[in-house]
Amino acid sequence: MRTSGQLARAKGAVHLLMQQAGRWRDQVALVVLDGTGAHLALAPQRALAQGFAGALAPLPGGGGTPLAAALQLADGVLARHSRGARWLWLLTDGRTRASPPRPAHAQQLHVIDFETARPPLGRAQALAALWQAGYWPARALWQ
Repeated sequence: MRTSGQLARAKGAVHLLMQQAGRWRDQVALVVLDGTGAHLALAPQRALAQGFAGALAPLPGGGGTPLAAALQLADGVLARHSRGARWLWLLTDGRTRASPPRPAHAQQLHVIDFETARPPLGRAQALAALWQAGYWPARALWQ
């Protein structure tokens, strides 16, 4: 996602989601993945209306996509912090062949698709269908 400019768009989408969570005074966490693995970039905490731009700036992107590890980490975070509705937003360009199981502790699950391949591979949409999750092409966020 880094070379296509989609990483910057994904950061923008995360910022918008964090701002909305701040208006609702929700708890949020941020799990990121890159070629080295999955990391908890923002521990669970009350969202701020102005978002978390500082937490988003250093996100590197690039490399392989350890999707299963990231989803396992996110599901563990959801399991430990069970107050209120538990939502999981997966932002992906679909550049993985993995089809991990649906995270068990996500009550609401949504996939935002940042794919730019031509012709489209449709992997993010296939994951959303497999998980019976909401599916959103990233371009729909800015229309």
